[in-house]
Amino acid sequence: MPDIRERTVLVDGLRMHCLHAGEGPLLVLLHGWPQTGYCWRHLIGPLSAGYTVVAPDLRGYGRTDKPSGGFDKRAMAEDVRGLVRALGFQTAAVIGHDRGARVAHRWGLDRPEEVERLVVMDVIPTREMWRRMDMELARRYWHWLFHLQPDLPELLAGADPAAYLGYFFERWTHNRAGLDERAVAEYVRAFSAPGALRAGFDDYRASFPLDAEHDDADAAAGRRLTMPVLVLWGASGLFGQMPALEIWRDYARDVRGAAIADCGHFLAEEQPERVLVELGGFLPHLS
Repeated sequence: MPDIRERTVLVDGLRMHCLHAGEGPLLVLLHGWPQTGYCWRHLIGPLSAGYTVVAPDLRGYGRTDKPSGGFDKRAMAEDVRGLVRALGFQTAAVIGHDRGARVAHRWGLDRPEEVERLVVMDVIPTREMWRRMDMELARRYWHWLFHLQPDLPELLAGADPAAYLGYFFERWTHNRAGLDERAVAEYVRAFSAPGALRAGFDDYRASFPLDAEHDDADAAAGRRLTMPVLVLWGASGLFGQMPALEIWRDYARDVRGAAIADCGHFLAEEQPERVLVELGGFLPHLS
């Protein structure tokens, strides 16, 4: 196994914690909610055979600072850009899951020359989520609407963070062995820290107005992702019957992808070996 190191990097006054392994071109792994960079633990080693792999805790998450603002995806992407430069790189391949995929999508739109290849896991573009929100989608993604509310999510979830997070880990998994007790304990620890729940909910709250304004401006200007994009999703996940590839082809020029069998929302933990097969056919330094 490679030497997986932990480090803290100061990025424009924000202390960003990350896992770091390997040598070669840069590959950045961006986690989602309610997780941290720890979610990539099964993939960091194999991916570091061809890449310098960096898995940060995003702004507000894990051991990274939890400021009171800056949770729109453009600002969060700038955090990651600053981290990349602090590590001595100018470009990267990027893998994002859940909220991290939304940060990666924004980075790819704003700075396409910096994102060489992009992998998005178990998401469709945020703008498309709101455009397609109907009764079925609201049933699956009710937490989006709840997390947008001021103060109330902290009040209710803060009474028992383990129970609140456990609800999602139970219902969003197909292969529940992939999220073992140690992993759940790590995420509960992370979201029990002062400010952590609030920061995670602020990530969602940034959807309006800033994220929506940025997304609508790109759509109106006809901007799409120009780098190759790989879309992966859990066959038993949140998507239901949404046509993921068809949707992403409206937002990117070069799209391919696949469903991961026997998998829910947490691809990197539920089915890491199957995910690696898909990544191996997409990331050139793994072949």
